[in-house]
Amino acid sequence: MSESAPVALVSGASRGAGRGIAIALGSHGCTVYVTGRSETRDDSPLPGTIHETAERVTAAGGTGIAVRVDHAVDHQVKTLFEQVRREQGRLDILVNNACAIHDDLTAPGPFWAKPLGIAGMLDVGLRSSYVASYYAAPLMVSRRHGLIVFTSASGSVHYVYGPVYGAHKAGMDKFAADMAVDLKDFDVAAVSIWMGALKAERLQMLIDSAPEKYAHLAGITETPEFTGHVIWALYKDPTLLEMSGRTVIGAEMGLKYGITDEGGRQPVSCRDTHKVEPRVQYPYIIR
Repeated sequence: MSESAPVALVSGASRGAGRGIAIALGSHGCTVYVTGRSETRDDSPLPGTIHETAERVTAAGGTGIAVRVDHAVDHQVKTLFEQVRREQGRLDILVNNACAIHDDLTAPGPFWAKPLGIAGMLDVGLRSSYVASYYAAPLMVSRRHGLIVFTSASGSVHYVYGPVYGAHKAGMDKFAADMAVDLKDFDVAAVSIWMGALKAERLQMLIDSAPEKYAHLAGITETPEFTGHVIWALYKDPTLLEMSGRTVIGAEMGLKYGITDEGGRQPVSCRDTHKVEPRVQYPYIIR
């Protein structure tokens, strides 16, 4: 293994989960490629750009590299990984986080009463994670080293905002489980991480829109940086390959690794708050 800084790529890192994860990885000295479509503040009604994230990665102690990528366009994703290969010759950590979240996802009503565009998260979200992993895997397999992460949530196993959200989360968990089978012989790991309610721009907008309904979330949120520190601990764990294919709960991994969130707070597991747990993948394999 080279002693040079680990190379990570975080998709969908203009803001929210991706931004916090990228900054946390930067604090551990990683070179972090941050992708997204927002290059200026006029590109989205939400704050944040890939350039701002890259600057914060560098300020945290790493090296941030911003690359504009529309993860709905496969050739842009291919070009991205060609750039990583050309500039770094390696990729140690891929965090699949990009997701097209429709403004009406959280609107009340059954799925047929919501805009069909909500299904876009099955494209930029689920399919895009497959495409990114497709191009990342050869960079890791060639060195027999690497970690592919899928950001997910407990909505994988219970109802949240309708079937599209659930299918996206369940698909992310399943990607980790099945990619781990293909990657096993090459010492590359794939893990899905259930994040809690994230202290980020979109959740704050949700709370502000209906405080009587969502105010309780403010007390159980976790920062995106917390997930980034958990990912780093997983990457450094000598038993990582034993966890490959699993869906883990970020709050429980934080407890395992002694990671706390801002203010020394320990995030609470959805196993306790929601009485849910990740599905178990059966060992039966058909090739």
